[in-house]
Amino acid sequence: MSEHDKPANLHRRHLLQAAIAGAALGGAGLPLLAHGKSRNTDTVRLAWGKGGLPGIARTRDEFEKTLAKDGIKVQWVGPFPNHAPSLQAVTGGSADFGFGGSTTPALAAMIAGSPLVFTQFAVVEPRSTAIIAKDGSGIDKVADLVGKTVAVNRSGLGEFLLVAALEKHGIARDKVKFVYLNPPDAGPAFAQGKVDAWSMWSPGVDIARVEYKAHDVFFEGRDLEFLIDFNSYVTHRKFAEENGDIVRAVNAAYRAEGEWITKNPKEAEILVQKDAGYSDAVRDSLIRLARRWEFHGADDAKFIATFQGAADWLSERKILPQKVKVTDYIVKV
Repeated sequence: MSEHDKPANLHRRHLLQAAIAGAALGGAGLPLLAHGKSRNTDTVRLAWGKGGLPGIARTRDEFEKTLAKDGIKVQWVGPFPNHAPSLQAVTGGSADFGFGGSTTPALAAMIAGSPLVFTQFAVVEPRSTAIIAKDGSGIDKVADLVGKTVAVNRSGLGEFLLVAALEKHGIARDKVKFVYLNPPDAGPAFAQGKVDAWSMWSPGVDIARVEYKAHDVFFEGRDLEFLIDFNSYVTHRKFAEENGDIVRAVNAAYRAEGEWITKNPKEAEILVQKDAGYSDAVRDSLIRLARRWEFHGADDAKFIATFQGAADWLSERKILPQKVKVTDYIVKV
């Protein structure tokens, strides 16, 4: 749902087919349970990226004041260009939380053996991930991607959106060349014409539209009838087990930050611009989105069922390497 006059709702149009979600609920199981009260540190290290909620929290400064009331000191680690390196930071011990990126690369890391767990999730409306092409390229619709190269991030938002777009339009995946690049490399490749199209999220996709004179070929909020991927907050399994109090406090502080962004979209986008340094034209396009945040915790059975259905969709299409039971990687504190 992209209408600004309606509340954020997971079921914009059709979140996932009811049959899939129902089947997922039946096998979802229960989230992992961390210790009721626990804490062995007074400092939490939080990854952040330009444009995400942690980035806004870092710039606005209320987040740190909120945690300070519980005697918790915040250290910001970053910025990270996308979720995968922030997950690596948590796995490697240089950060305690990832930067609130998408569930798909997080699941891929967990399947590969990273000792990570989800602490909570968020849905942002309207969704703004898009496949874009340069004006004058002759690529104006999904069918025009046949025989072309498209930059995507592996096992992430970019890849899943391209797969979904091709599937919706009945185009075999082998008719399009997937070029696996992370955003810092994909942006220049797209600008220099080394790839024909780019599947990317905000603010990168918004910057490309303005600076590279690009247009939408497939826009998630308009062209995809269901959600497959969600924002997620991830920590190390051991940190969750030993610091349940801190996980609870961080979850609550991020929820408060999301509520502030929802109520103050213009002010939030101005803060993002300070970090990202893009033009007023890009900032204004993001303000017009008036993005809204809706959070879901480990006890939200309906959401977890939807998440399981999404994970099944991804594994069936080999974006995730194998089927996964999402509740094995969700911690309830």
